[in-house]
Amino acid sequence: MAELLNISLRQYVRIDKEEDLPRRDVLKNLITMLDLTDEEIGEYIRGIVNNKYA
Repeated sequence: MAELLNISLRQYVRIDKEEDLPRRDVLKNLITMLDLTDEEIGEYIRGIVNNKYA
């Protein structure tokens, strides 16, 4: 997946473990590759916001 996203494996692992946020272009590619629905995207963003401000 990291190779498909054109990012390092380390960066991909950090994103997967929610230790780092994906860049906008990487997030856009993930959404496309995984064919995420608007609801799933919203849940992901709410999770980021909740973890950041918890």
